[in-house]
Amino acid sequence: MKAVILLFVVGYTYAAHHGHHTTVPTTTLDPHSDEARIRKLESSLESLARQLMLQQLFVEERIRSDGDSGIKQVRLNHKGTRTFFSNTHSMGSINSIHDHSNYITTVGMGEVIAVLNGIDFRTRHNDYKLRMPHPNSTVYHSTVDIPFPDVPPSVKNQPTVEKQIEEMRNYFKAWKFQNPSFRDYRPYFRPVLCYMEGAWTTNTKTLDEPFSSDRHFIDASSWFDLQEKIRFTSYTGGKHNLENFSFLPTTIINMRNGTPEYAQWNYRIMCHPIKGDVPLKVLEPVDDLATRLAHKYNLTKFSMTRSARFHVASSARYANFLPEKGYGIFQDRRYSHGIIDTLMNQIPGKDNYKANIVDDSLGLKMLDPFSATDKPLNTGFYHRRYKYDDKGAMGTKTNNRGFADKNLWVAETTSNRIAPVQLTDCQKVNKTYTKCRNIEARYTYAIPLEIIYLTPLSSWNPYDLPFWEGRAARYIPTKNHRNGAFNSTNAYNGTNYANYYWTPTAFFSGTELNHDKADTVKNSVGVLDKHGNVKHLSASGVRIFFPNIPGVGVLRQRWPIPPVHRDGSSVQKEVDAMKEMVNHIGAFSKLFQEPPTVTGTAVQQAPDAHFRTSLATKNPPGRHYHELFIADSDYKLALKGQTVTAETTMESSHTHMVQMSYNSHTHQWVIKKCDDMPHCWDGHSEILTKVQ
Repeated sequence: MKAVILLFVVGYTYAAHHGHHTTVPTTTLDPHSDEARIRKLESSLESLARQLMLQQLFVEERIRSDGDSGIKQVRLNHKGTRTFFSNTHSMGSINSIHDHSNYITTVGMGEVIAVLNGIDFRTRHNDYKLRMPHPNSTVYHSTVDIPFPDVPPSVKNQPTVEKQIEEMRNYFKAWKFQNPSFRDYRPYFRPVLCYMEGAWTTNTKTLDEPFSSDRHFIDASSWFDLQEKIRFTSYTGGKHNLENFSFLPTTIINMRNGTPEYAQWNYRIMCHPIKGDVPLKVLEPVDDLATRLAHKYNLTKFSMTRSARFHVASSARYANFLPEKGYGIFQDRRYSHGIIDTLMNQIPGKDNYKANIVDDSLGLKMLDPFSATDKPLNTGFYHRRYKYDDKGAMGTKTNNRGFADKNLWVAETTSNRIAPVQLTDCQKVNKTYTKCRNIEARYTYAIPLEIIYLTPLSSWNPYDLPFWEGRAARYIPTKNHRNGAFNSTNAYNGTNYANYYWTPTAFFSGTELNHDKADTVKNSVGVLDKHGNVKHLSASGVRIFFPNIPGVGVLRQRWPIPPVHRDGSSVQKEVDAMKEMVNHIGAFSKLFQEPPTVTGTAVQQAPDAHFRTSLATKNPPGRHYHELFIADSDYKLALKGQTVTAETTMESSHTHMVQMSYNSHTHQWVIKKCDDMPHCWDGHSEILTKVQ
């Protein structure tokens, strides 16, 4: 009996210490009575629930100390003999981005693992839409379509479609060279910032689809059903074929009067039309040595692939545009508020653009850190920094959100759909805590994903093609087995949201670039106009790269800028510093403890042997050639008459797997098999040219 009483008293003491108050002292109750047993169970359950909360906090704090908010990983679909052959946040494409430009507003993006303020989660296949928070409503998750830019009047006023094409190319040329004096492209090439937003939500019962997609949804009947499916696929290593499962954790967010309150993590991807222009010079590729080494890319070639990620300059005045490369270069420097902060500060949280919130939760009002006056900070918009009107223990007034997360953009909301966090805050006066008040706040978190430049092609309909709207019209273009062929029987009967082909194919001179198996767009299709004539058309939706434009070249439309989780670790910071020194040995030679040298007994690895195929002329895919590289060891084997295998570079949206050897009689390098066939399907000859 003494042991039972002791346990009960300890339980009561722990609960009281953690804020659970019992009106009747447990010592007055018979420890064997039902009431005493119930009170003991309640106290124990509350203690266990609070311990679970602390365990969840420990996990989150560990993740926060390991890295920043950012993208962590994409699904593995590559591997090799070295670690850098397998996927990270990239490899085949950053964030698993791909093309659905045949859809009017769909932006292709696959599954990713991400971290937001220490919350580790995995998304479904995203394929998000160009939607923005509602500009005039504070209703939770009220959104509208982002408007497309207008067609320049000088294009619309041309007498023929051919003349319209010519004038439209002039606007793209002005955009490529960032030359508004040739054509003022800026009103018609509008940058949009797309971002990932996450929050703990109060809806723990009914599954809440985070955002709309024309192609994907969470395939579960409830949060519990989703968790069971994730548990099963994670334990078995299985995969939902349509990639419609997400790992979105649940937590105990508060204890209220001894009762646990649960919260469900959820996320969404939205976009925001940027105020003003974002010149291309402020976007510089982030060097990804793993991807470059695996594919044998130099930095310029790498920047023209789907794998490329970009830095945003701290300020436009430190950046210069390189038109021959298609991106900018800028001076590295420390900064506290840069262009990306200015852009994220324009994005509202869950209260939408009408948000007007001031945070004074810890007894000090948060102020705008970049205002000369003590202007209150509107915490309803995403921000990283704030200031108080009083100095802290380190003598500073300006602070970052979070302890060490440089990518923690935070927004406050008044929506009761977001789970609150609670605190009883007391001021210490004469070693006694007094003036206590209860604080309750609701926050969401966000990171940038990419900048998309919307162009006049989204609105340009020079053939005045019909566009069918509404659910009943979704099948009209393809009704009666129409497939977009170039005849009146099989051409699409007009266009709709999923067959958004308005751009004359003649505007381009090449095919869609860097084709991926996830892409749905066709190079060119036939569409009936209002008079029954078949027109040759290309997609008008959002692409990663535009096909080659005569007189202009290949241009990038989507510029991925996501932060990466691992960049916040001390190890990665050291690796980045080393990478910078190795890439620019001359500039940093004085920093080496021993100047680098290639003399002495050091073993140097021989460079890869470099080859080029002959020119292929079949159409499709059009005139092109490939390059391929083989290791020096394979090169020596081939010289001895053995057959070696290599994959070509990607050109005209395809690669070849070739078996090659050296003919010592003719002294020629030859392709013995191409994609397991005697000859390449697109017309390359069997002769390879060795590039010196």
